[in-house]
Amino acid sequence: MKAPLLNRKLTLEAPYRTRDDSGGYITTWSILGVIWASIKAGTGREADMAGLSIATVPYKITVRAAPAGAPSRPVAGQRLRDGVRVFRVLAVSEIDDAARYLTCIAREEEVTS
Repeated sequence: MKAPLLNRKLTLEAPYRTRDDSGGYITTWSILGVIWASIKAGTGREADMAGLSIATVPYKITVRAAPAGAPSRPVAGQRLRDGVRVFRVLAVSEIDDAARYLTCIAREEEVTS
């Protein structure tokens, strides 16, 4: 396997829930670190949801592997930030038999906060 070109500097973030004054919670994001990655857009698709036409594009984000449980290893539910662009990590798997690289299947999200 040819080594991927990891030319994008991304910030790995994890959700952190804190209680609010109304008995609920708010989600804030804490920075776990910076990792280098390669980002490739997948094939887009369109779907109807609640009478609206929604277009989605999955992304494959390749990063260097880290041991399971390490804070530098992305997991589903975390996100990767590239400036103002944010990618929610949906799944993570190893690319090669030697477990040198990981593929993160992600979806780009619009950040409101």
